Amino acid sequence: MFRQLVLWGSFVKFSHTVFALPFALAAMIVAARETRGWPGWRVFGLILVAMVGARTCAMAFNRIVDRKFDAENPRTSNRHLPMGAVTLAAAWGLCLGSGALLVGAAWALNPICFLLSPAALFLVCFYSLTKRFTDFTHVWLGIALAAAPVGAWLAVEGGFHFLPRIEGKLDLRHSALVPLALGLAVMLWLVGFDIIYATQDYEFDRKRGLHSLVVRWGPKNALAVAFLSHLFMWGALVLFGALCGFRLTYWIGLVLILGLLLLEHMIAKRRDPIAVNIAFFKLNAVVSVTFLVVTAVEVVFPWFRLRWAEGVFF
Repeated sequence: MFRQLVLWGSFVKFSHTVFALPFALAAMIVAARETRGWPGWRVFGLILVAMVGARTCAMAFNRIVDRKFDAENPRTSNRHLPMGAVTLAAAWGLCLGSGALLVGAAWALNPICFLLSPAALFLVCFYSLTKRFTDFTHVWLGIALAAAPVGAWLAVEGGFHFLPRIEGKLDLRHSALVPLALGLAVMLWLVGFDIIYATQDYEFDRKRGLHSLVVRWGPKNALAVAFLSHLFMWGALVLFGALCGFRLTYWIGLVLILGLLLLEHMIAKRRDPIAVNIAFFKLNAVVSVTFLVVTAVEVVFPWFRLRWAEGVFF
C-alpha cells in the first residue's frame, strides 16, 4: 500500500502542491480573520480536499495528454505512462475521480463554489493543451493557479464584496480586491518560475513545434521576462499587504521573499538540471511557505491582542 501511495504521489507530483496550497490557505486565513483566521475544521477540510482534487485532476490530465511527447523527450521518457508503471485506464480513473472530488467538495462548501467548480476544472486542465497553439501557455497556467486563493476566499466569504462597509465605514480588509491582488501575485509568480522550468525543454520543444515564451524569444530573453514577472509579483504582494493592513512581520517576510526571488534568478541563469530544480522547486517552496507563515502571524497575533484588550482572556 505504501508503494502504491508513493507511485501515485510521484505520478501527479504531489510534492508540488506546496506551490498553490499555502496561498490558498493564506486567503482562507485572511477571509476568516474575525475568527482568528480559522473558518472551522469543516471548511478547512473541504478547502483542502478541493485543492488536492483540482491539482491531482490537472496533473493526471497533463500526464495523459502529453504521454507521447514525454516518451520522445529524453528528460521525461522515464515518466510513469511512457514506462508503463501506470496504465492509461488507471490514469483516466484518477483524473475523473479527483475532478469529481473537487466538485463534491465545492458542493459541500457553498452554492457559488459549486457553480464555479466546472470552470475551475476547465482552467486547470486546459492548460495542458495550450502548448500546442499559444506561446503564452505560462500565462494560462498562472491564471489556473491564481484561482486557488480566489476559491479559498469564496469558500469562507460565500461571495464577493468590492467595497464592503462595516458599521458604516469602508473596510477593504473584506474587499474582493484582497483575493484578486493575491491571485494576481500567484499568476505572475507562476509565469516566472514556469518559464524557468521550460528552459530545460527549449531544444526539444523547438524541434517538435511546441509553443512557449522560451521557444518564441529564446532562453535568455525569456528569463528576463520571468525576472520582470517576479518583480511585478512582489509588487502585487505589497498591494495585498497594504489592503490587509499588515504590519512589521509581513514586511520583513516580503524582504525575505524578494531575496529568495533574486537568488532564484541568479541560479536559473546556469540552466543545468540541478540548478533549475533548486530554482524551480526548493526556493519557490520556501517563498510560498514564508508567505503563509507571515500572513498567519499578522492575522492571529492582532486577534489575540484585541481579545486580550477586551478582557476575553482575563
